[in-house]
Amino acid sequence: MGDQNTILSEGEARHLLRRSGLSATRKELATSGVLGLSRGAAADRLLGYKVKTFKPPGNDQRKQHDSYMRYLLVTKTPVQEKLALFWHDHFATGIAKLLASNFDQATKLMASQNKLLRTLAKGDMKAFVKAIGRDSAMIEFLDTVRNDKAIPNENYARELLELFTLGVFDSGGNENYTQADIVQIARAFTGWRYGRNLKPFLDGNQHDTSAEFFTERGPKRIFETRGQIAGGAVFDANGEGEPEIDTVVDIIFTHRDTDGANTVARRTARRLLEFYVGPDPDLSVIDTVIAESGFDATFNIQALLRAIFCNDAFYEPGQPFGAGVTKSVKWPVDFAIGSMRMLGMKFAGSNKYIPGGSFTGIINQMESMGQILLDPPSVFGWEWETSWLSSSTLLARYNFARDIVASRGGGRFRPDKLVDFSLTDPGLIVDEVLDALHVAHNFTAADKQICVDYLTDSGPPDLEDFNYVNEKLHGLFELVMKSPGYQVF
Repeated sequence: MGDQNTILSEGEARHLLRRSGLSATRKELATSGVLGLSRGAAADRLLGYKVKTFKPPGNDQRKQHDSYMRYLLVTKTPVQEKLALFWHDHFATGIAKLLASNFDQATKLMASQNKLLRTLAKGDMKAFVKAIGRDSAMIEFLDTVRNDKAIPNENYARELLELFTLGVFDSGGNENYTQADIVQIARAFTGWRYGRNLKPFLDGNQHDTSAEFFTERGPKRIFETRGQIAGGAVFDANGEGEPEIDTVVDIIFTHRDTDGANTVARRTARRLLEFYVGPDPDLSVIDTVIAESGFDATFNIQALLRAIFCNDAFYEPGQPFGAGVTKSVKWPVDFAIGSMRMLGMKFAGSNKYIPGGSFTGIINQMESMGQILLDPPSVFGWEWETSWLSSSTLLARYNFARDIVASRGGGRFRPDKLVDFSLTDPGLIVDEVLDALHVAHNFTAADKQICVDYLTDSGPPDLEDFNYVNEKLHGLFELVMKSPGYQVF
């Protein structure tokens, strides 16, 4: 059993870099400064990044998507970007709906929100949720702009509870809120709009006030029967109008489940553990990282992440396949960007294609794999784990691997930069390829023997022979990238 004082082994250090960021090359390991550190010190080093305020440029969906993908490929702060990807899924907003409702400003709305996610990614969770409620892309996406006092629109209120904070059920399977709570919260968000400058504002003429609607809708009170708040809580206590949406969030963050634990803290910790560790985290682990970080009192995201990165559960998936070892399926963006970063590759052309194989633009590659950034399929975000894998999406991953190893020209695939060409032992060549792709921990002895057999089926390896390298060594990289072990962390 380890803790924050446990010194990282080399494998654990590289696992930390891979799971907290977007890849884990030997060079990154050497320059990261985490080798020889304790888990806590390494986590502090990685999470202490200086916040970058990048906004994906582009005046149409493809250009904006491609600029975002390129930034992920070259970023110097992969920990920030991995965390921003989590929040992009958690506060899921898709450009497709924005293009339909506000075509002229859709890319600006998405760029602004993406910057917000990046800026607040490791800060105060409560402040983050408040900011999302005022984010113009979210205001448009979840219909706050169509939330009027006469007929309140409940979309944002529902997702605020269901997806962003509480979740529908607590750990005991009990409902965390009622439809009445949604109706009341919707009243707080009536009248919120945004202008041409994308700044949100409250249209007082469309805001629900107690005096006007008390008889019909009653007092502005939530959680009368849920949340262990005796008698419920009024959300006009700080005044009606602009303060109400912040007051609502403050109340939500006091909600307690039927175990008496803070509900927002448990759900947030669960989701982050699912993202960085794998599916179905134990409740004991959830409660441990909350207790160690004090997240249920401070709601400091960085402190919660530090506790996760120090917990034994975080390092278990980095072990070889075996009983009790849970693996997590790579997101398509992890598969694509992580592979390119580890192999030192770049995009080519204005449509950001891999210069080999099919020469397909990256947005089309990503669409085939099941993930277009800035356009999750719904407010629920993407489905994770085995939902990433189907006959069609696996074929898309295989095609991407094929294009990688066929890449020539600028940003091309260069195995000579990754493998010692003086090697003649096929086992050692396989070891270097597995190390370059950081997947040895997911390969059994039998898997490695298959790779050795592939290298030697036409004779001993000869890395000085161009044709052998072009066919067999390139092919070995492709074979490994298509393997089951490479699809998981």
